Amino acid sequence: MPKVLVSDSLSPRAVEIFKARGVEVDVKTGLKPDELAAIIGEYDGLAIRSATKVTKEILDVATNLKVVGRAGIGVDNVDVPYASQKGVVVMNTPFGNAITTAEHAIAMMFALARQIPQANASTHASKWEKSRFMGVELTGKTLGIIGCGNIGSIVATRAIGLRMKVLAFDPFLTPDRAVDLGVEKVELDDLIARADIISLHTPLTDKTRGILDAEAIGRMKKGVRIINCARGGLIDEAALKAALESGHVAGAALDVFEKEPAKDNPLFGLDTVVCTPHLGASTSEAQENVALQVAEQISDFLLTGAVTNALNMPSVTAEEAPRLRPYMKLCDQLGGFAGQITETGIRTVRIEYQGGVAGLNTKPLTATLLRGLLSPLLEAVNMVSAPIVARDRGIEVLETKTETCRDYHSLIKLEVTTERQTRGVEGTLFGDALPRIVDINGIGVEAELGADMLYLINDDKPGFIGSLGTTIGEAGINIASFHLGRAKEGGQAICLLQVDGPVPEEALAAVSALPHVVQAKALKF
Repeated sequence: MPKVLVSDSLSPRAVEIFKARGVEVDVKTGLKPDELAAIIGEYDGLAIRSATKVTKEILDVATNLKVVGRAGIGVDNVDVPYASQKGVVVMNTPFGNAITTAEHAIAMMFALARQIPQANASTHASKWEKSRFMGVELTGKTLGIIGCGNIGSIVATRAIGLRMKVLAFDPFLTPDRAVDLGVEKVELDDLIARADIISLHTPLTDKTRGILDAEAIGRMKKGVRIINCARGGLIDEAALKAALESGHVAGAALDVFEKEPAKDNPLFGLDTVVCTPHLGASTSEAQENVALQVAEQISDFLLTGAVTNALNMPSVTAEEAPRLRPYMKLCDQLGGFAGQITETGIRTVRIEYQGGVAGLNTKPLTATLLRGLLSPLLEAVNMVSAPIVARDRGIEVLETKTETCRDYHSLIKLEVTTERQTRGVEGTLFGDALPRIVDINGIGVEAELGADMLYLINDDKPGFIGSLGTTIGEAGINIASFHLGRAKEGGQAICLLQVDGPVPEEALAAVSALPHVVQAKALKF
């Protein structure tokens, strides 16, 4: 009988689900890291919320652990890459608390506009400071939403119901989807300059960390109000404090902080700041939903091998897995490649399966392609949620199959159309097992993808490869493999280099500055 540890507070009904399904379950909350490490080796599954930290050290002693289930969306507390190395499936419940989090953002907006927490404290202190708490109406104000995905779009519809004008910045929001929501799709600089209130609903990634820094805050309207119920780290807290103290920012409502638990923060004690202790998902309905979902998912996996909402494993049946596994790796690489070189909103994704692969179950392959395509800018996108995320953002996904393939046994073609251009990448399997990219934007190139890659578009000119090698060598970067392709002599060419480690920003800048370089991108797989 499989055995599961529930190490964070979950609904009692979740425990009942485990028992009813025939899974042995222990509930031990509030464990210190050493206490968890001492017992985790006994368990096949671990059900958590945000308190338990599933670190490398925990995973190293979790000798029987097969699955970690997070009741909620964020997995900042789980070392997902290392869990993957250890063969541990990591699941989340990405859609169970969207409404709750969106409603909290709206509540924070009202509290900020009318200074409700401050007025409440004053009145409880037997003061009657009616003239002190002059608020502002939300009707007619411009709300800027940074990140208009599942939660952000719910906030947008609620705000429109309050007769607010809504601006939205989201690289994946298509114009058609913006029209459906009733929002105006804008660039970030435009949103920052025009919004009376700014609400953040984007994941924390390398691209979004500090998205509201001192420079961005300085370009906002005087008297702007800022709300963050998404992730700590999106706002430069020191810059926000300075802007609040100067009066440039009228107020901020924060549910998340750079360091949590936030028991000491530079923003605490400011009259213009409303704070809550990461309550975005804290309603009985949301906690019940995610707890029941994670119990079902863990039970299904341990008892039948079914995989749902996994962050590091596609959802496939046991019978399909052996044949699909190498194609899934290829699809993940094709999608990841296209996603990392895509910088504007995606309108259409076309996927064509040719030859032998066309006779397989391509649904998980398409989901894997979408996951790779969307994951560079979105948090917690997996093979299950990626098609839903694409649909919610109005991205048209077109899939075709043909049993014939001219040059290979199987070929997968991915074409991505954005607001500005169309890009394509094609791949196949060598020996039915080894993924290879064979075409990029119509230029033939045979390349194996490693963990760290450097992708270049350049003019085909004499001496270019020599100057590129010199520049990379001077940066201390070792080249593992070098792949070239060109459209025609003297025309546009492609370089795809596998290197022995991440490419530093200064090295990338030096490569980008070389003569004849059109585009340079550091990629990770």
